[in-house]
Amino acid sequence: ALSTCVAGDERIVTIEEAAELRLEQGHICRLECVATGDRAMSLRDLVRHAVRMRPDRLIVGEVRGGEALDMLQALNTGHTGAMTTIHANSARDALSRLETLVLMAGLDLPMRAVRQQIRGAITIVVQVGRLADGSRKVLSIAEVTGLDDQTIGLQEIFVSEAVGGTGAGRTRLTPTNIRPQIMDRIYRLDIARPELVRIFPKNSASVPVSGRRPVNTVESAGGVPVRDRRLS
Repeated sequence: ALSTCVAGDERIVTIEEAAELRLEQGHICRLECVATGDRAMSLRDLVRHAVRMRPDRLIVGEVRGGEALDMLQALNTGHTGAMTTIHANSARDALSRLETLVLMAGLDLPMRAVRQQIRGAITIVVQVGRLADGSRKVLSIAEVTGLDDQTIGLQEIFVSEAVGGTGAGRTRLTPTNIRPQIMDRIYRLDIARPELVRIFPKNSASVPVSGRRPVNTVESAGGVPVRDRRLS
């Protein structure tokens, strides 16, 4: 769904083990792994090749190993506007798992250096989970805020809440009382959408807790998320 926000005139390079993404923009280059043979290409190989193609947007279908390091290095050297997915139980767990995947690249990197790479590359973590009725919904949206000592700062911007009490029923995505740092950049680029302007006005401070307003209402037969969460 996030890929639909990419402008049609931007050059998009996608990297996948097996082609699954169905993008509708007109300027797309799809790279797919080749497992065996003289022309075998791993995800790590493809990420390195993709950087040389001068993409406006780099989309890695899923990071599972050492290619995480190549992706972070690309994002820290001017290739902004990227997206990827990783399996984890929460936004915080996603960052921890990303640290582990970077170490799988086989380089003896200090953990602080790994976290600095993540801090410089990742801005937003969107957690998607499968609910009891089988539907997939956004459970939270969090922002990476900095690096304090040995901990990557992470602040939830939106959280999923049950509507009409606990148990079965609808859920909605509700803003927290924290104004995200990225809003200054969004306003500077003049790409703020009406919903964001309403919740986080320009030059405003944090939104009061009592002023929370629903951003999106999602239907759910059960408000408790279950397995197979995915973050991007």
